[in-house]
Amino acid sequence: MTKLKGLLLTEGMHGMISQVEGLAKSLDLDFIHEKVELKSFWKLLPPKLTPVSSNVYKEIEPSDFDIIISCGRKSVIPSIHLKKNSNKKVVNIHIQNPKVSFKNFDFIVAPEHDGITGENVINTKGAIHYLSEQEILANKDYLGSFIKKDQRKIIALIIGGPTKYYDYSIENIEKIFTNLQRLLEINNSQLVVIPSMRTPKNIINYAIEFFGENHTVIKDVDKKAYLSALAVSEYIVVTCDSSSMISEAALTGKPIYIANIKPKRNDKRFQKFRNLFKELNIIKNLSEELEIWNYQKLDETNRVANIIKQKIKS
Repeated sequence: MTKLKGLLLTEGMHGMISQVEGLAKSLDLDFIHEKVELKSFWKLLPPKLTPVSSNVYKEIEPSDFDIIISCGRKSVIPSIHLKKNSNKKVVNIHIQNPKVSFKNFDFIVAPEHDGITGENVINTKGAIHYLSEQEILANKDYLGSFIKKDQRKIIALIIGGPTKYYDYSIENIEKIFTNLQRLLEINNSQLVVIPSMRTPKNIINYAIEFFGENHTVIKDVDKKAYLSALAVSEYIVVTCDSSSMISEAALTGKPIYIANIKPKRNDKRFQKFRNLFKELNIIKNLSEELEIWNYQKLDETNRVANIIKQKIKS
């Protein structure tokens, strides 16, 4: 049977790519990913004040698609316009709150902490993503040539980067590193530090300087190293700024600790997300002692894909 063709639209940020590609894979689409660019004037306006027109965005090449999956503010208008002007019936799915009439989309996928509801809204616990258990296990041995060959248990530190809510000052990061260093010594563990696309270079260099030769700091963005760290670690520590990486770690069923940074503005929405994950027994704060606990692995991407498949069929 021929696969349905998917057109993925994002602004090109890792968290958005992870979500649209994850859903496309779970829907078993033959997909193409296009980075959306709005024309200069329209970058300044929210989607609700923007006309549904091809004049708003730079040309998108693919013309043959059955399903559009979009994520992010800039992709809202292109998704609506391409659906309306297609010469066949197209299903469009938007991830996150589009902040326009929900009727413009067949499905909207949004985390519970966004607080939106509707007939075509599918709420998720955290963010959907592109990781799978099979892919994590397949890359388990990748870090073998990087990490120290000893009997210490492994703690993975997954680092995000500065946002308008969280400041990656050396002072803030030093507090996290100092707390981690104490836990490493108490528990006779070794650390593997995994940076993301948003992690500043000076923070990676600071980690190398702070933890020294007894631990491992991956210097560049390396998806295989990230997957391997999720596979081999006993505990996973994730900085509080990334709901996506916390959601991805929850696929493992392993204890996840949140490295908190004092917010520089109201981060109520992020707190709501973390409170939900605490209620689900998925995360604890890094200040607590290390312990092993169990929770149901979170695989929201496949759950959402199955709902969409059933609704499309019916």
